[in-house]
Amino acid sequence: MITKKLKEHLDAHNIKYTTTTHSPAFTAMEVAAMAHVPGKQMAKVVIMHLDNRLAMAVLPANYRINSGRMMHALHTANMRLADEAEFAHLFRDCELGAMPPFGNLYGMQTFVAQSLAEDEYITFSAGTHSEVVTLLFEDYRNLVRPKIISFTDRFMPTEPDQDV
Repeated sequence: MITKKLKEHLDAHNIKYTTTTHSPAFTAMEVAAMAHVPGKQMAKVVIMHLDNRLAMAVLPANYRINSGRMMHALHTANMRLADEAEFAHLFRDCELGAMPPFGNLYGMQTFVAQSLAEDEYITFSAGTHSEVVTLLFEDYRNLVRPKIISFTDRFMPTEPDQDV
C-alpha cells in the first residue's frame, strides 16, 4: 500500500496519480516489467553520502550512475553510496529498497537524472515492493523541486527483453 506520508502529500497538492499493484519485485527493472512501464520511465532511488550528508539520487531503472560525471556536476570529490544501515531509520514507513523519490519528505536533497526528466511521466515504488505510483513528471518536479543534472549512463542489459 502507498505510504501514508506520500499519499497525504500527493492528495494535499491535488496531484493526479495512479497506483498499480503487482507481484513483489526487488530490482527496478523487475518492478518496471511487473508494472508494464518502460525502464526509462521507472525511477530508482539511490541514497548517497554527499559532502557528509545524505542525498537522494533518482534515475531511470535501465541507467546507472556515472560517479565521475555526478561528482563533476556537483563540484565535489566527497561522494559515496550509503549503506542501508545508514539510512533505514529515515524510511521507517517504507520497505527497504522501495523508497519513493521524494527526498523532500525525508529531509534530504534530491538529484534527478536528466535522462529521467525527459519523459512525460514518472513511475516509482510507493514504499512497498508490490505497488508503484505514476504521475506527470512536471507534477513531480513541482512537488520535489529536485536539482536535475546529467549523471547517468545507459545500462546495457544482457537480455534484450530486460529493457521494457
